[in-house]
Amino acid sequence: MRKLDGKKIVVASHNKGKLAEIADLIAPFGLEAKSAAEYGLAEPAETGTTFEQNAYTKAHAAASATGLPALSDDSGLVVDALDGAPGVYTADWAETQSGTRDFAMAMRRVEDLLQEKGAVTPDARTGRFVAVLCLCWPDGHAEYFRGEVEGTLVWPPRGERGFGYDPVFKPDGYEETFGEMPASQKHSWEAGRGDLGLSHRARAFAKFANAMLVEA
Repeated sequence: MRKLDGKKIVVASHNKGKLAEIADLIAPFGLEAKSAAEYGLAEPAETGTTFEQNAYTKAHAAASATGLPALSDDSGLVVDALDGAPGVYTADWAETQSGTRDFAMAMRRVEDLLQEKGAVTPDARTGRFVAVLCLCWPDGHAEYFRGEVEGTLVWPPRGERGFGYDPVFKPDGYEETFGEMPASQKHSWEAGRGDLGLSHRARAFAKFANAMLVEA
């Protein structure tokens, strides 16, 4: 595994929610991180069929344009009763005709499809959030870090915290949705133990940090 040399990286995202979460996660490590938007970079087309492919597309574009290592995230909601949808198209389900994203609409779409499937009991409404972090260098070399969290889809949405589909996702072992939890609870993890953390992004980041930022 190639190690991160230096403290300067690009966060290859334009998503304000993701940027806020990643900023919280990297803050303790003293990284100097600017977003792709701050560099004036356009968002590349995400045409991959896996989280890894889309994460690489974003990270490689940012690394190539800036000459710096770039960290990207591709994540999504995988619903078992919907054969894994929305999956890599999680953000696309929120796209409106005006080009904005409406996650209330997207959550309603998931619920309508679950109702069509007759998925009305908790055991029929299982799913997971998946996050893949990709650290890519300007020469194209990349390292990947994947995190997942299992849970149940609830309705109606609960909570004003978080972003995206957080208000309808209740992680296993908890009564609160991600939309009801404070960021400190979602992002908790412990250096040296890469599988810890509650959210999918925290779990992926723990693996990244333990591999790249924590000295043995």
